[in-house]
Amino acid sequence: MTAGGAVREGVETASSGGKARGVLARCGLVTRGLLYVLIGVLAVRVAFGVNGGGEADRTGALQELAEKPFGGVLVWAVGIGLVCMALWRLSEAALGAAGPDGDKPGKRLAAVARAVFYGVVAFSVLSFAAGGGARSGDEQSRDVTARALDVPGGPWWVAAAGAGIAIGGVVIAVQAARRTFRKHLAMERQPQEVRTAVEILGAVGGLARGAVFAAAGAFAVHAALSYDPAKAKGVDGTLRAFAQTPAGPWLLMVVAAGLVLFGLFSWAMACWRRV
Repeated sequence: MTAGGAVREGVETASSGGKARGVLARCGLVTRGLLYVLIGVLAVRVAFGVNGGGEADRTGALQELAEKPFGGVLVWAVGIGLVCMALWRLSEAALGAAGPDGDKPGKRLAAVARAVFYGVVAFSVLSFAAGGGARSGDEQSRDVTARALDVPGGPWWVAAAGAGIAIGGVVIAVQAARRTFRKHLAMERQPQEVRTAVEILGAVGGLARGAVFAAAGAFAVHAALSYDPAKAKGVDGTLRAFAQTPAGPWLLMVVAAGLVLFGLFSWAMACWRRV
């Protein structure tokens, strides 16, 4: 093979790999958006007291989908979409993310953590789709916390994990407020009105998402300090806790609306994310 042929083959391979990566990323982002929209809508129902006992978390969202026509197919599609999300993040860990700083060790490590997270979530969704049943996020959080507390140094591990989640939530909120996500969007050719709308979705939605993570982490720390796994909360319990503040259901409605906006932002990212 000539040198020119080798170069052309390398370019074609890279282009093909880039297209596959783009498909994985966009399928994953569409799926993430769907879950956040559903969770936000369920949380609004909780705020208005019309949720019918449903859980405002991933399990509740899957049950909501399963009750729709072709619900089983939709749940399988969500599981596959989350697998795509995990594979996309894994590719970022192995090959580097898009952008000038995508090869930095910190970025690769963050991509590994995201790949593991979405891999675990995908497994739980596919188990649900296969008829494995579903447990609420609150039940899962309490069980995991109880097992962790029983190991040597358990309270310290749980407190550290909770602090990490809480700090992650604060970082998500700060980055959303600073609109750092703009560097990942290829929207130069879009009208200013569209870019402004996407920035609002990302900022408000990211603040709500960060608030949920920060609160959930704080509950985990509380569970560790009190040595009481019942204090740990999943997404549903965390969202309901917002309604128990002095602001009452109104704060929950604000956070719930923010989660819906983050879902819409994820769909915008599926359109314009640089991958």
